[in-house]
Amino acid sequence: MSTEREILGYFLPEGTLEYFDIVHIVKDKAGLVLFLEEKNIPAEEYKEQKLHSKGFYPEVRVQDFPIRDNKVELSLKRRRWEVQSSGEIVSRNWDLVMKGARLTKEFALFLKAAFG
Repeated sequence: MSTEREILGYFLPEGTLEYFDIVHIVKDKAGLVLFLEEKNIPAEEYKEQKLHSKGFYPEVRVQDFPIRDNKVELSLKRRRWEVQSSGEIVSRNWDLVMKGARLTKEFALFLKAAFG
């Protein structure tokens, strides 16, 4: 893990960097916007199927805790995949991820608010 990424990990909900890459950061008068893209790692429930990445859903923006008096907004892009055998489009089931032991309650609630 790079030093910059490790430091940013302390300011994000726990578990964020496990599922998302930080691709861009913008600082303006309003505060910080961190652009995050879901990693191209299919969910466990699809591990037996052959998947092809089909890009991302439109971004979702959510407010996060301020950092040093800067408002913080996270711009999240969820990945989607196509099941090659059926053509079905699938994505990570965040409800299943939330039930796992690796997410904090804060991050689980954060994802639930962002992705319903």
